[in-house]
Parts: sequence; C-alpha cells; structure tokens
Amino acid sequence: MRHLLNTLFVLTEDAFLALDGENVAVKQANEVIGRYPLHILSGIVSFSYAGASPALMGACVKRDVALSFCTPRGKFLACACGESNGNVLLRRMQYRTADDPLQSCRIARSFIFGKVYNCRWVIQRTLRDHRLRVDEEKLQAASTQLKAQLPMIAAETSLDSLRGLEGASASIYFDVVNDLLLNNQAAFAFHGRSRRPPMDRINALLSFVYTLLAHDCASALEAVGLDSYVGFLHRDRPGRSSLALDMMEELRPCIGDRFVLTLINNRTVAPEDFEVRENGAVYLKDGARRTVLNQWQQRKQEQIIHPYLGEKLPWGLVPYLQALLLARYLRDDLDAYPPFLWK
Repeated sequence: MRHLLNTLFVLTEDAFLALDGENVAVKQANEVIGRYPLHILSGIVSFSYAGASPALMGACVKRDVALSFCTPRGKFLACACGESNGNVLLRRMQYRTADDPLQSCRIARSFIFGKVYNCRWVIQRTLRDHRLRVDEEKLQAASTQLKAQLPMIAAETSLDSLRGLEGASASIYFDVVNDLLLNNQAAFAFHGRSRRPPMDRINALLSFVYTLLAHDCASALEAVGLDSYVGFLHRDRPGRSSLALDMMEELRPCIGDRFVLTLINNRTVAPEDFEVRENGAVYLKDGARRTVLNQWQQRKQEQIIHPYLGEKLPWGLVPYLQALLLARYLRDDLDAYPPFLWK
C-alpha cells in the first residue's frame, strides 16, 4: 500500500477493502494490514480482484473520495460513482482546455519536454554505464543536440511548431538507437521507425511495448477521472485514446525504450523469437510475447524515486502519479503540469 498525493494505492492482489468507522480498512485473509482515515484521502486505487464492501463504496461516494478498481496488471475495470460525480467537473475542464489551442499547447509542451529530456537521459545512461563499448563522440553529440531543443520546446506556443520540434528531436534520437545496442546489433538493427506493420525486430518490440504502455496510461487516466480519449497534443480521432498517447510521450524513453534495450542487451529475447512474414513484416512469436509480458510486470515492480514528489514507488505507479498531477493541474491546484523527468 502506498499513500501518495492523498491517494491510497492498494497493491496487494488479494486485499479486500472495508469500512471501519471513519476509516478504510485493508484486509488480507481476514486480518487488517492497514487502516487509513477517509478524511485524509481524495482517492483510492485498488489493484486487487477481491474488491470492496458496499459500505465503503457508499462512504467514498458520500465523501467525494474517488474509488477505482484495476486488475493486478493495471487494467482499469470500474469506479464507484454516486448521484453527484465530482469527475464531471474535471472532465468539463479537460474538454474546455482541449478546445483551447493555447492551453492545449501549455500541457502538450510539458509532455514533449519530458520526452526529449528523457531521450537525452537514455543516451546519458548508456554513456555512463558502457562508455568503453559505444561511440562516445556520436552519442555525446546527440545528447548535446537534444539538450539544445529543450529551451525551444519550453517556450513554444503553437501546437504545429511544437510537433515540428518533437519530430526534429525524434530524428536526432532515432539516429543513434543502433549505437545503444550492445549485443546482436546486426539482427536487431534499427532502420527507422515502422509501425503498421513493424519491419524489423526492434520495431516489433517497440510496437508491442508501446501498446502495453498505452494501456497502462489509459487505465491511469480513467482511474483518476479523466477522459483518456480527449488529448491535447494528439487530437480527437474515433477509437483513439489520444490523452493516453499524450502521456505516453514523456514515458516512452524511460519506460518503453529503456525496457526494450534491456531485453536486447541482456539477451532476454533472441533473433529466433521473431516471425518474418512474406511482406517483410516482423512479429514476436507467442512464446516471446509471454516472456516480454513477464519481464514487463517485473519491471513495473522495480522501485524508483519520483523526481517531482521525492517519494519511493514502483515504476508501475508512475502513470497513475502523472495522471493525478495532470488532474490537479486541470483543477488549478498546480501552476503547471510537471512532466516526469527521469534521472
């Protein structure tokens, strides 16, 4: 259990939530393993199948405590809502902000600032850990170029210009992806980003991992009361969770890309784990997908220090914390949305 930003995160998979006076009691095998006063909470996110008592649900609704349920793997299931749902005010503010290009750009540039910053730190981490095995001069030059993009991104007020800066930064970053590979460089050579379908092994991995990350971001946004389909950088498109794609931008390098590089460099996945179709498309085989999923869940349990909150938490909670921070910004509790800046 973690208490962050006045939100209780229940991570024990078989925990049952009950009402105990004015407290939420967290039970495991009929034993209380935690007790928290409801008046100090603004939300509860449970990653347990065991659920919660109707009495607690009623108490949360009465006290405007958002109660959301997700699977242990992080998929959003449902939330408890009463006759008056405070999330409608949050969503109305989200929709108004999305309709304002200038306000949308304020949030979008934070997402892109975080993305470029984290791309740079992926490179810097490789230089720090494997300086003797990589082209130091080439990687340092790319890092310097990405650093130079940050002030321009932070000052941008046009969504179209911001997309141009994002594209230029992505080109700098992807030009050195092959230099971040330490093993099986020929088999996993990166020939540029290809999506539908992926045309090489590393793109097949990136697409699969980005899909997992997008689902985690969408679940996090829905759990805190935001509409994952209405974004600020990615505009409305039927069937596309645009806000989840927005939030993904800052998390792609440090969660998605770094994870893929680790799979390749540690030889967790091998060239023979991929199927090459007649049209050149490359896909993960079933067994390799299960391996990647297992590694993904392990990765989400690793602990980090959140750079903005200064709190220790598992990687898997990062999308939920960022979603909460975004909701607080939209409610005017914060002056600006703080992107996740990895170090």
